[in-house]
Order: sequence, then C-alpha cells, then structure tokens
Amino acid sequence: VQLQASGGGLVQAGGSLTLSCTAYGRTFSGYAVGWFRRGPGKEREFAAAIDWSGDTSSYADSVKDRSHISRDNAKNTVSLQMNSLKPEDTAVYYCARGRYPSTSEYPYDSWGQGTLVTVSS
Repeated sequence: VQLQASGGGLVQAGGSLTLSCTAYGRTFSGYAVGWFRRGPGKEREFAAAIDWSGDTSSYADSVKDRSHISRDNAKNTVSLQMNSLKPEDTAVYYCARGRYPSTSEYPYDSWGQGTLVTVSS
C-alpha cells in the first residue's frame, strides 16, 4: 500500500489545518491509522490514531482537545483536523497504517512521505 499525506502548509498561530492521508494500491479497511510528527531537531512522536472502524481514537496530550481524527473507509482517507495551532506544532506530519492503533510506532508497517506544517507566531 502507498500512503500519501497532504494538507500541510503555512498557517498563523491560532489557525486551523486539516491533514489528509489517502491509501493507494490497497485499502485502509481493517487497519488502524496513526499520525505522527517530527518537529525541528526532535524525534518523531505520536499525534493521533484511529481504529479500523473509526469508533475509537486517541490523541497525544500535546494535541488533545485541539484535534479531531476521522476516517472515510469508502474513500480510503483518514483526516486529522487541527485547531488553535501553535508554533510548537510545526513539524512534518506522517500517517501510517497499522495492525492496531498505538502510540508506539511498532504496529505501523506502511508510512506516507509526510506533509510539512509550519505555524508562524
């Protein structure tokens, strides 16, 4: 499966963005999807994840209450809406397909190329 992350860009602090992850070749159906991010000079970290059905989601404390992850299995797309963006949200955001939702990278076996989000102060 090939994953393509999109929707990144330059936004002012306090603004919003919606990131999308689309699967090509094979579907997301039956798989969890996670979003991770790597900020400048930082390790890649977990941001959000959703189970295969869309019924269960989880968020990192750093984005919780400001973000919403959702999926449309018919369109092979998972979205991450981020609000009230902060400069510290600046990062390359990666989506990944996994056997189950996790804050760890362990169960994720396919990764997208990443989309850059830059939040200006």
